[in-house]
Amino acid sequence: MAFVYLALAIVAEVVATSALKATEGFTRLWPSLIVVVGYVLAFYMLSLVLRSIPVGVAYAIWAGMGIVLVALVGALVFGQRPDLPAVLGIALIIAGVVVIQLFSRISVH
Repeated sequence: MAFVYLALAIVAEVVATSALKATEGFTRLWPSLIVVVGYVLAFYMLSLVLRSIPVGVAYAIWAGMGIVLVALVGALVFGQRPDLPAVLGIALIIAGVVVIQLFSRISVH
């Protein structure tokens, strides 16, 4: 169940982060509410994850996948196309998450 909570935490964080642009400095109500609710949900779900997954592993996966997904949202929604160094960096982040999951003894399998 921990990985379901982690996935929900990641999605909530990506939604909240993606909505930040629309808040216009928290001057618009609905986008601001999406950001606040998204972050509250993300951190609540992450707190549930930490019951069974070590904090370093959970945070590495949460942050890493959040970066990848926010970059994807930026490209698809906002037209912010990453250049080659950005794509390589994102690939390294994905590789890092995979290495943690497959090979780390601290990770929960």
